[in-house]
Amino acid sequence: MAVDYIVIVVYLAGMLAMGWWGMRRAKSKSEFLVAGRRLGPSMYSGTMAAIVLGGASTIGGVGLGYQYGLSGAWMVFTIGLGLLALSIFFSARIARLKVYTVSEMLDLRYGGRAGVISGVVMWAYTLMLAVTSTIAYATIFDVLFDINRTLAIILGGSIVVAYSTLGGMWSITLTDMVQFVVKTIGVLLLLLPIAVVKAGGFSEMKAQLPTEYFDPLGIGGETIFTYVLIYTFGMLIGQDIWQRVFTARSDTTAKWGGTVAGTYCLVYALAGAVIGTAAKVLYPNLASADDAFATIVKDELPVGVRGLVLAAALAAVMSTSSGALIACATVANNDIWSRLRGIVRPDGEHDEVKGNRAFILLMGLAVIGTAIALNDVVEALTVAYNLLVGGLLVPILGGLLWKRGTAQGALASVAVGGLAVIVLMATYGILANEPVYYGLLSSLAVYLIVSLATPATDEAVLAAWRERLAGRAPEPVAEAVPAHQ
Repeated sequence: MAVDYIVIVVYLAGMLAMGWWGMRRAKSKSEFLVAGRRLGPSMYSGTMAAIVLGGASTIGGVGLGYQYGLSGAWMVFTIGLGLLALSIFFSARIARLKVYTVSEMLDLRYGGRAGVISGVVMWAYTLMLAVTSTIAYATIFDVLFDINRTLAIILGGSIVVAYSTLGGMWSITLTDMVQFVVKTIGVLLLLLPIAVVKAGGFSEMKAQLPTEYFDPLGIGGETIFTYVLIYTFGMLIGQDIWQRVFTARSDTTAKWGGTVAGTYCLVYALAGAVIGTAAKVLYPNLASADDAFATIVKDELPVGVRGLVLAAALAAVMSTSSGALIACATVANNDIWSRLRGIVRPDGEHDEVKGNRAFILLMGLAVIGTAIALNDVVEALTVAYNLLVGGLLVPILGGLLWKRGTAQGALASVAVGGLAVIVLMATYGILANEPVYYGLLSSLAVYLIVSLATPATDEAVLAAWRERLAGRAPEPVAEAVPAHQ
């Protein structure tokens, strides 16, 4: 394993070095939070693919393939569909808004009344998303170094917190680009063909496994529908995804670069399912489906290649973790703390960088502590997406698509949808489908009823909103925000 260890250590050291380099570039709020809005198509596509394809997509995707066969690709496939929908239909408009957070978009659209409450819901989502990625370090470091769960989380989490705190989005962008390359080589070009060959090829896999393993809908229609509802729609509105859209050099880059990344996700989804199916042939009696990835890597790959593929898994986890962490810190500082204090400093001041850097460190410590306390990755991820979709999908898409939506309707939708999801998760169980179904329906009903029952949004607000959507308004300099907003 010595060669594998060297590969991993060099990889981790490189992540920290890029964090240090990024610190030298991040001299303003725009540079620190959205990489100066300067990413071109290649870097934008790579980093967008890196953030959406995390540990759940890699380790979990292979596990679903082990459990259900080719239809196990649906979870990651719906993530790719969501990214394609975001890129084709919404990303150009989002990029032209020149904001930093989803809540700022809601304030622009509805007249400055949705900030704190929507910020709290988005903060809870990004925090839990970062926690799930951090928990996944335990699986990888256990295979690599045979260390206990708590130490693994502290080790992996500390590296991500360090490079994210140092250079913000520039550091995360550079590390994500490396992680994209490592994932492509490790999973698609090495693990996929090796796993199929070791399993005897597709003909042997079909001979060894039940026919339902090769049924595209074998995982079940209801499960696929739930994946679409949670992951496809979740991709449309998550702060972690929007913050990457904000890094695009132009609205064209956001549209076409995101489309390339979404297509890559579809390929990655199928690859994970095939690897999991091959693992089922090789190891038919694993205690847990989520052990399939680590087992096939550990037992079937040659020295050196094994280290690279494990680095690919680590890259998948780190890219999602760092993206969720900076999103969590951005929301906590800009949408909650600054608004509650009633102060937003002008964009570009060095203090603004220091403040965001401090929040990344603070949120990073909270994420590591929460990850140590929690055990179930799937439950944490489900809580995150249920809150996001149930609480924020309707007011965000409503604001983009329906002129008659009002601030009162948006606030009621966030409050009722979020509360309904929490109550229903407590009633039916976290992993049940009902919380997101009924939470989303209640959010939609309240949004429509309250919006129609209240005065239409002021025409001056809508005119300013249209100017921003069209890209004709300059990026705003932050002003003092009344504490009650």
